[in-house]
Amino acid sequence: MITRTIDRNFANMRLDRFLRKAFPEESLSVFFAVIRKKKVRVNGVVGKANQMLAEGDVVNIYENFKSVSESDERNIEGGSAPLASATEAAPATHSSGATPPKGGHAHISAEAPSGQRPQRPDAKEKSGFAKNKSTWGKQLSGAEKQAHWGAHELDLIVQTEDYVIVNKPSGLASQPGSGTRPGESLVEYLWEWGKNEGFDFKPTIAHRLDQETSGMIIAALHGDTLRDFTRMIREHVVDKFYFALVKGNLKKDRGTINESLLRTDSAKGSKMLVGQDDENAQKAITHYRVKQHYEGYDLVKIKLETGRMHQIRAHFASIGHPLLGDTRYGDFALNREVKKLFGLNRLFLHSCRLEFDWNGEHKVYDCPLPKELRNVIKQLKPIHYERPENNFQKSRRR
Repeated sequence: MITRTIDRNFANMRLDRFLRKAFPEESLSVFFAVIRKKKVRVNGVVGKANQMLAEGDVVNIYENFKSVSESDERNIEGGSAPLASATEAAPATHSSGATPPKGGHAHISAEAPSGQRPQRPDAKEKSGFAKNKSTWGKQLSGAEKQAHWGAHELDLIVQTEDYVIVNKPSGLASQPGSGTRPGESLVEYLWEWGKNEGFDFKPTIAHRLDQETSGMIIAALHGDTLRDFTRMIREHVVDKFYFALVKGNLKKDRGTINESLLRTDSAKGSKMLVGQDDENAQKAITHYRVKQHYEGYDLVKIKLETGRMHQIRAHFASIGHPLLGDTRYGDFALNREVKKLFGLNRLFLHSCRLEFDWNGEHKVYDCPLPKELRNVIKQLKPIHYERPENNFQKSRRR
């Protein structure tokens, strides 16, 4: 018999899906067979495939799976307590709240969540998952880790019991895809980091940034946390702010770009068309405020009301103020000029602030411009003017 206790990562999950996640080495026919033969019980009652599991439920499987050895089961069943998640098994720290990891450079404007930072459990702890198959993605060799930006260089803005916020560098893809070599995306580095920390749940990003964009991304450390952030982002209650350097000087110091976006795909890649009268066009709203006028350029702070692909880049290009360094929507001649004059070798777009409510507390996380973008700003000539009172955010949560 195999026994598993449902933790927070698998709560609100169907029984058949839990079996697939917990025992990835087994085939679907095996799961359907044991359920059909009434060999799976939940809290002592015969389980059904579409049954939703709750945290604390005990699942008994009256069948031996090939991917789980008898020695593994004896080690698990020999303990006095049911199987715990990696977070629950970790020794507690005495920190009163989450703080930026050593070496972090971001300012956190609100007290971080009060959960303790999970520590890697003892190597003898059993995870309860199939032992013959890694679910953590590709393992990088020592040479690959030294040659490429990887898990050992993750820049964590903050780590809490529920989530981490990572400062992604420009040039790193958020997730695997075409044009990205295996093992070289933020998602895969987070998987490697999570494995090293001893988590059962693979850290999963709740949203994405373009490969050329730097800045903050939220990654969930538990299944329920991921579901919560996915819902919050869908309901537009996670406020995301960006810094961008655009061509020319905007006529208005603050404004809103409200133009639909339509995705088009070609051999050269995907691109968004602005203001198209098409049933597939998506609503897109971008708010901005000029932080500083420079001779020939404006530094703007942007708040997204919607989060479409390439939204900021496409919107500003559509009003004649493309972002500097943008190789898809930008002014290519200007890009070559600023590269020569200021050494700008990337897109000037950075995710600088995240705001959201979590467990009854309002969280504000700030991440300053990276060094290569600050160096560009230092070389520009500012235009001094009287700034009106700043009521840009007008946020219910400010």
